Amino acid sequence: MLEKKMLELIFKNIDGVNFEVNYWDGESKKYCSKEKQKPDFKITFNKQLDLNEIRKQPQLKLGEYYMKGDIELEGSLRDFFKQAVLNISNLDKKFKGYYTDSFWDRQKESSFDEQKQGIQKHYELGNDFFRLWQDETMTYSCAYFKSKDDNLKQAQLQKNDHVLKKLNLNTQERLLDIGCGWGSLAIRAAKRYDVDVLGITLSQKQVEGARKKVAEHGLEDKVEIKKQDFRDLAELNEKFDKIVSIGMFEHVGKEHIPKYFESIDKMLVPGGLSLLHTITHLKEQPTNAWLEKYIFPWGYIPSLREIVWELPENNFHLLDVEDIGFHYSLTAEHWADNYEKVTEQVREKFDDEFVRMWRLFLAGVVVSFRYTGISVHQLLFSKGKNIELPLTREYIYK
Repeated sequence: MLEKKMLELIFKNIDGVNFEVNYWDGESKKYCSKEKQKPDFKITFNKQLDLNEIRKQPQLKLGEYYMKGDIELEGSLRDFFKQAVLNISNLDKKFKGYYTDSFWDRQKESSFDEQKQGIQKHYELGNDFFRLWQDETMTYSCAYFKSKDDNLKQAQLQKNDHVLKKLNLNTQERLLDIGCGWGSLAIRAAKRYDVDVLGITLSQKQVEGARKKVAEHGLEDKVEIKKQDFRDLAELNEKFDKIVSIGMFEHVGKEHIPKYFESIDKMLVPGGLSLLHTITHLKEQPTNAWLEKYIFPWGYIPSLREIVWELPENNFHLLDVEDIGFHYSLTAEHWADNYEKVTEQVREKFDDEFVRMWRLFLAGVVVSFRYTGISVHQLLFSKGKNIELPLTREYIYK
């Protein structure tokens, strides 16, 4: 049986881990087996796989097999992903030419309307769903850990403070928060720096949740939350002293990256500062096919150099770049741990396939940001020269 022989060949070339495989025909085999040592994990194939389909789109098809329960894993999904990542280079060399997925042909160009629909599909899952496994700030982006022992809420507040300090906010300035989520950063900015904040998002659920939080803090006169596209806002001739964007640039799309910076240029005052916090790849590459289909439709993760390349086109001066990718792995560990405690509640709201889908996603985030070339960067830039900032970075860490 070709499918089984091919899987056996792959498994025999995996190093550094002890595991067991139960095949669909009832046969069970151990790989990298050490005498009298329990397997690190067990893989069970409940049905015969279509290797021709896997060959065309391996990430997508294997993810779907897991979601549907055709592939089951006994043990830590994160440990399994870790071993997969550590072995992938060796396997790629041995099986080069077997996979046929033409990645860049598959990477779709998306219209603005399609991007909006993709964002809404993700975030309209409901505030109740995200509240189950996030901390009470409802901050759905990479946190900032000063210690691995920091709890999630502490790390998310530290992230907000770290960003706001970089922006060097002054009283009575106007701040735009693009992709404001549930309003955590906007509220922090208004309370700590006495600035006026406009937060915008494409998710009606986030608008409702953020407005509720703003009201709870009594900040309706300082913080406004609107459902609006940043591109539409840029055409209204509104101006801001500072602009921040955390975790939304990944939704802009490869072909629309220049439009993002053109919009920032229209809204930012001369000398104004903008901070972009985004996931990045080491090199340009397409979106993971499974992630694109099931989690972030029409998403695209840029490389750092793609972003930097665009800055001079609008006379933006790059002032500071920081890589905090490992922080996202730590963030996702908290999310994944929290998620496992509420899977029964998630199953009641959705179904077992949905539970598996998000378990797969969160475990993938933990491992990807720890062992692969994917990361998170914060870029601070000014519109034209800004010589008013402190001479050193000390102001960020006070």
